[in-house]
Amino acid sequence: MNKVFLSGNLTRDPEIRYTQTGMAYTRMGLAINRKYKDKESVDFFNLVAWSKTAEFCGRYLTKGSRVLVEGNLRTNSYENKDGVKVNTVEIWIDNIEFAGSKRSDSGGDEKNYSEPQDTGYTRRSTQPAPPKKDDYDFGGEDIDPDDTPF
Repeated sequence: MNKVFLSGNLTRDPEIRYTQTGMAYTRMGLAINRKYKDKESVDFFNLVAWSKTAEFCGRYLTKGSRVLVEGNLRTNSYENKDGVKVNTVEIWIDNIEFAGSKRSDSGGDEKNYSEPQDTGYTRRSTQPAPPKKDDYDFGGEDIDPDDTPF
């Protein structure tokens, strides 16, 4: 099984590109803070998204966005211009979700995705409306609770 789950911040804006066949893809970086003992460290990972996921990333994510990524590891190797073999590891994204807001040290106009946004649409109530008495009418005669065996 090859499955990874990561939570961190994007290190650059996703830029959508297209293959010769017209399929969308984007490459991004992910930074994950790691603490051990009294020290802190940062791990960096390369992410690749394809198709609708790539379009979502390009449209809604920016550098610094906190995300939760589900994907799988892919290894690749190539020869660079100096003739040296280079091995790479990438996470190919199966699913990506917002995991919070971008940290704002500058007090700028960063969008806070954890706050409700006014989209112009009315939000449905989270509580379903209580059923009407007629909703439980399945026909037939009324049942007296004293007549039930349980």
